[in-house]
Amino acid sequence: MRKIINKPENFVDETMEGIICAYGDRVKLLNGDKRVLVTNYPVQKGKVGIVTAGGSGHLPVFLGYVGQGMLDGCAVGNVFASPSAQKMADMIKVCDYGSGVLCLYGNYGGDKMNFEMACELADFDDVETRTVLVCDDVCSSPKETAERRRGVAGMVYAFKIAGAAAEKMMTLDEVAAVAQKALDNTRTMGVALSPCIVPEVGKPTFSIKDDEIELGMGIHGEPGIEVRKMMTADEIAETVLAKITEDMPLNEGDEVSVMVNGLGATPLEEQLIVYRKLHELLKNQGISVYMPHIGEFATSMEMAGLSVTVIRLDEQLKELLRSPASTPFYTNANK
Repeated sequence: MRKIINKPENFVDETMEGIICAYGDRVKLLNGDKRVLVTNYPVQKGKVGIVTAGGSGHLPVFLGYVGQGMLDGCAVGNVFASPSAQKMADMIKVCDYGSGVLCLYGNYGGDKMNFEMACELADFDDVETRTVLVCDDVCSSPKETAERRRGVAGMVYAFKIAGAAAEKMMTLDEVAAVAQKALDNTRTMGVALSPCIVPEVGKPTFSIKDDEIELGMGIHGEPGIEVRKMMTADEIAETVLAKITEDMPLNEGDEVSVMVNGLGATPLEEQLIVYRKLHELLKNQGISVYMPHIGEFATSMEMAGLSVTVIRLDEQLKELLRSPASTPFYTNANK
């Protein structure tokens, strides 16, 4: 294992320390807890709080989106492991500004179980909560059982849209509804060229030959739907977009936002080459792209590969997407 770290067991805590050293004007630890990050921005009383949680190892997800106009809090566990229910509950309570808290997170067993317990604990303190699960990975379950799908990079769009809705002082039910609307119109598919190594494990999460590509893998190294011989950038774009639009058909005149997301070790140049083909394919179908996102938004340590997310927009979702946000890893102008 070759990583620029100190002791593997200190990986998460030292990452959190680095975030605070770099972005302490925007975020802070909750009562010094190195596993719970909350916004350091002033928050308007009565705003709906938005929180998430999950395993470490996916920066900028989840910690990088705490700030203004997105998340109010995030709890993390060890690499690829859920944080405890108590840490989630502590976060929920501090992120309640008087109108309740939306828990917005990926569809993973440990996170679901602990968030359910956390919401029960918060209820004892009269904190009202709602839950919206992110299930955007088209390859993790068929369309007829879409509720079983994993949550991957599409959650970034959900964070952005729900966060903007909360800033507009929508009610808890309204914020939950618009987050669900965004996710109902979001699909993601990923491809992997290499595994990653969890620091405390010290060995790859899976194996793949140098001349192969895995289609449909998950961000924890979960198996995909097929292993093929290596493909060109254009072939990857064509294959992924076909799978996404098979699941969520698009029509001429539709408007979408597209995210090409690096998994940790894919150069931006390669991501842009893939986006170029996606843009061409969509344009040829009479579909326009609004506010494309190209970069690392939801990684898996040092895994090579990328994911593509498509969100179908209407005027409400467009307005919320372009609303301003300022977090350590996501800042946009008011377009």
